[in-house]
Amino acid sequence: MNARHLGTNGHVPRARRWQGLGLSAVGLAAWLACGAAQAGFVSITIRGTPIIVENSPSPGATEFIIDNGGDKAALGSSDIDGRKLGEIATLGISRLDDYTDYTPGSGPYVAPYFNIWITDGLGNFAVVANEPSNPEWTSTYSGGYAITWDDLKTKTVKVFENSNLAWLPNAGVGLTFADLADFVIEAPSVGQLTAGWAGLGTGAPRELGTNVAYGVNWVFGDTLSNYVSGDPGYQVANAYVTAASAVPEPATLGLLAVAALGAVGARRRRA
Repeated sequence: MNARHLGTNGHVPRARRWQGLGLSAVGLAAWLACGAAQAGFVSITIRGTPIIVENSPSPGATEFIIDNGGDKAALGSSDIDGRKLGEIATLGISRLDDYTDYTPGSGPYVAPYFNIWITDGLGNFAVVANEPSNPEWTSTYSGGYAITWDDLKTKTVKVFENSNLAWLPNAGVGLTFADLADFVIEAPSVGQLTAGWAGLGTGAPRELGTNVAYGVNWVFGDTLSNYVSGDPGYQVANAYVTAASAVPEPATLGLLAVAALGAVGARRRRA
């Protein structure tokens, strides 16, 4: 790849594990009902040669230096892939560099922006995004973002990476995020992205060279006039996305009850 990726990637998603049969049915049900508590994000190069510096300016942070027009990078997460767009509970990131060095309202001032892959489950994919330099997003930005679904649902959505939008409401024109609430967040597979489709561009949120993609992405760079930063670059931390709680299926609750009874029986036999 052409990326200049410095340091060790510290954003590997954490796998969830059972902590043993001693976990109560109630506790496990609550665990299953929760969305991701802290989404795991990985840094990727999308296009060009952005410089990505891990653990800069502090442990757990990432610096993105966008010093050429067209350079593009992202932090991507698959933690809520498979959930509906309307199930997003929170979406956020913290900006650590001094964004006030840039002109208020400009791209560098309000960066980053987000890209979310959605699908209809029938082979159609598109990216939905915000345009943070638009005035309607001003109230959601203060050195980063802490967005809720209530913030998102009334905002204008921009749709990219597919020239065929007939599968979307109103052919993808004049929509808000609420209009797309029932579409599923899902990144296309490597095979799907490699094969491509009409309207898929080189700026689609996927890793350069591998075509690995993530459902939710915080994006840095794109055009020299809108999203550009020298050194120090965009320094960010605490990227997260969470989904609304889901109620476990009755069958799942039954399995939890059986597991709990088994754990109780095992403790009695040991006693």
